[in-house]
Amino acid sequence: MSSSAPSRPWLRYSGVLLLWTLVGLAFASQFYLSSSLIGRSVSWGEAISYSLGDWYVWAVLSVPILLLARKFPPDEARPLRVGLIHLGAALVISLLYVVLRSMVGLVHGWLIDEPLTFLEVFRPLLVKTFPFNLLVYGVVFSASHALDYYRKYHERTVHALELEKHLAEARLQALLRQLKPHFLFNTLNGIASLMHSDVDAADAMLVRLSELLRLTMNQSGQPLTRLADEVAFVQKYLDIERIRFRDRFTVEVQVDPAVREWRVPSLLLQPLVENAIKHGLEPRTEGGRILVMAAPTGEELEITVEDNGVGMPPGGFTREGIGVGNTRARLAELYGEAHAFALEPAEGGGLCVRIRLPREPRQEEAA
Repeated sequence: MSSSAPSRPWLRYSGVLLLWTLVGLAFASQFYLSSSLIGRSVSWGEAISYSLGDWYVWAVLSVPILLLARKFPPDEARPLRVGLIHLGAALVISLLYVVLRSMVGLVHGWLIDEPLTFLEVFRPLLVKTFPFNLLVYGVVFSASHALDYYRKYHERTVHALELEKHLAEARLQALLRQLKPHFLFNTLNGIASLMHSDVDAADAMLVRLSELLRLTMNQSGQPLTRLADEVAFVQKYLDIERIRFRDRFTVEVQVDPAVREWRVPSLLLQPLVENAIKHGLEPRTEGGRILVMAAPTGEELEITVEDNGVGMPPGGFTREGIGVGNTRARLAELYGEAHAFALEPAEGGGLCVRIRLPREPRQEEAA
């Protein structure tokens, strides 16, 4: 990167020279056609050499104009002072153009063996071009200000997008940090409830919990993970819950192999499965079942977590728990309106959580 840095000014100046060359060629075409129309035809070579002689002088003079425009922008606090500075600079640059162009005319006359004195070239140029020179200064100054304004606007836009991205990442990390202790405390409460009734079961739960925490610590902390890894994580969590509930429920996991490598939010399934156990199956006296499915639907991924528990109360839920509310918030942060999240009654009783996700989240979150 450091090796390319010195070449950037040369690239900038080459761009300026190319711009003035294009302007010169455009005016050369106009000069050639207008001369032909009035019967005073000139060759293409003469038209180009005369026009480029004009505009290459402006290519040189545009450098101090650009420097002045950057040093004294029109949006400064003292507009009268800035206006007077640029008015004086325009007069000086316009006069300097006449001087430099006269010198170019002298060289051109010497090359074609038609020598002229400096005053013979200077006087007609001063009369013909001085007002136009003031206009050229204004155009260069305005173009410089417009480009500078666009550059600042672009930088502000990029900066705002970066801030928005960092804020979104911070919100996602905060939601993830909220979810991890929530699931840990609930699991510890389950272990505590078994401590006085079944020490061996509580000990087995602690061993499984330590394995699950080790897996959590090894994760990179990124908001997205492979669906296969997410399924493996939730199955380890279910090993703990099966010990606690003494196999009062069964779990069936059906994941289409085509979507195992798709990326999904970290800890997406665990709070939904925990919610199904705690609010769906635990209140029941008899056993229950949980069905976790993931399959492609067109270009989207559909995930369902279904239980045959007590189901949705009449009128719906009055409030959402941390797990469901956290999951809903993270999905909205990652996918915006490109996802679907719904709680609906399951066939035959119970609750079904249905999620539809695009293959990838929004680009600013996925980066």
